[in-house]
Amino acid sequence: MPDQFPKILEILLKDRASGRHIVWATDDYQELGDGYRAPQEMALDLIKKEGGDVIQPRSVKDQQNQLNRTKEKAEVFTPPWVCNAQNNLVDRAWFGREGIFNWESREGWTTNRNKIPFEDKGEKTWQNYVDSLRMEMACGEAPYLVSRYDAVSGAWIPVADRVGLLDRKLRVVCENAKDESEWYRWVLRAYQSIYGFEYQGDSLFLARENLLYTFMDYLDCQFGRRASFEELKEIAVIISWNLWQMDGLTFALPRLEGETGEPTYCVIKDWQAVRWKKKGILEYRSLIRNEGADNG
Repeated sequence: MPDQFPKILEILLKDRASGRHIVWATDDYQELGDGYRAPQEMALDLIKKEGGDVIQPRSVKDQQNQLNRTKEKAEVFTPPWVCNAQNNLVDRAWFGREGIFNWESREGWTTNRNKIPFEDKGEKTWQNYVDSLRMEMACGEAPYLVSRYDAVSGAWIPVADRVGLLDRKLRVVCENAKDESEWYRWVLRAYQSIYGFEYQGDSLFLARENLLYTFMDYLDCQFGRRASFEELKEIAVIISWNLWQMDGLTFALPRLEGETGEPTYCVIKDWQAVRWKKKGILEYRSLIRNEGADNG
């Protein structure tokens, strides 16, 4: 993230349920000082300490740190070929056929370079695909949503060969939008349609950064320009709502040090309801309860 956009980073650190920053929720950084302990909020000056990035992707962490996080937090990052295979199953269900975005192979996958076909009207238009909801649970650095790099090896993946759920939506927008205005409008809707949650604050922050950088990557590829502050701000706000910090068992936020009383439960935004000028803020756990009731 360019240093001239500290306000964007502040948005990416924001927790929408509590109004504070997201919490470290890991002791991996506590040797750096008191502000880095698990029950502390993540502060921008601590993340960008002395001009460097304190938080690094899992692929560049030392092996012992990776093993400890796997043992203590069940953190295992998925290679992109596995993400691709599972995302292909999602698209096979939506399109009703295989080989939409790529073909799986021993080397990983071969990208379909042809324009993705859609119906002109009905339920299978490109706009409906972009609006279709997707979610990655315990998302880590969000490899199922955006595949900027191999989450295991750290190897860079070119924009044209990315396989994330959001990557696929952005490709569809790039192939179908008539002009830059329409492109940006549907990119916003693509971001509004994907969700994810993560407990550990450092992984969540990386996931949010990855989604923001993804916007910058596609904008540069499509129009050969850099994103404006206002564009980054609008995308960052969506990301801060749609990727949130949560204990997947309790649906609550990590507690701050000394915090007592009732837990703070996570909230999400229904952007479609907002577009219809309805109240779109919901407690995530209410959706789980409703789903259970519907299923008897």
